Amino acid sequence: MTTTWRRFTTTLEMIKFEHTLFALPFAFLGAILAAGGLPTIKQIVWITVAMVGARSAAMTFNRIADRDIDAQNPRTANRELPSGKLSVGFAWAFLYVSIAVFLLAAYSLNWLTFALSPVALLFVLGYSYAKRFTALAHFILGAALAISPSAAWIAVRGSLFDEVPILLSLFVLVWTAGFDVLYACQDIEFDRKAGLYSVPAKIGVARALWMARIFHFQAFIVLVFLWLVTGMAWLSLAGVIAVGVLLFYQHTLVKADDLSRMNAAFFTTNAFVSVILLATFGGAVFLN
Repeated sequence: MTTTWRRFTTTLEMIKFEHTLFALPFAFLGAILAAGGLPTIKQIVWITVAMVGARSAAMTFNRIADRDIDAQNPRTANRELPSGKLSVGFAWAFLYVSIAVFLLAAYSLNWLTFALSPVALLFVLGYSYAKRFTALAHFILGAALAISPSAAWIAVRGSLFDEVPILLSLFVLVWTAGFDVLYACQDIEFDRKAGLYSVPAKIGVARALWMARIFHFQAFIVLVFLWLVTGMAWLSLAGVIAVGVLLFYQHTLVKADDLSRMNAAFFTTNAFVSVILLATFGGAVFLN
């Protein structure tokens, strides 16, 4: 029992299960906006299962694909596969199960979610190899996360003929690209040595920080447009302002010559963004 529990907790660490907060609230928000209130219990359950399955598959595949690179990087050498805490065979098995769970959930929602599920998998799995070929890997990660609100909208409505999910997905894309550029600043020397592509490795930390600021400013503008298009109550405007303050605060924590507060900037502030938007825009739906 102890060994089983240890493997279970180690698996959760491998897929960074707690970081589900980055994407799952956006899926719930997309579903609430699509339904104009609470979706059905069936939709909520299968959207949750689909998100957990897709994200587990994405993180597991990333760890498999990067295990040799991670072993060479001092910051990641202690991850579960390079350190031997979990076997590669176990990771492959967990990947297949996660993909199966995701496909089952997509099938259980409606025909369009199932038909588009291979496209979603292409993005969430393909990101793992993007940094080997292009510095646009940050945008590919953003696109992978941005699928969640639009996918949830499709799960509820069976179509995507509306600007609301597009704007919400666009926000997630640019916001994610911004914080991923920030996070990549930690690995600039290793990325250059290993021949990996990233914005910091290409243009340096100082310019990369400015690019991340530009991305987050664009994300804030998209969020303002989302608020205007939805025409929701004051609560959603409060959410826009709160996210704007968080994005600004995040960039005060990180400087070109001091990345020591990166974890606070990346994990702490970004974890609040999706929750704040779910609470405020979702709450505004019910106020309306």
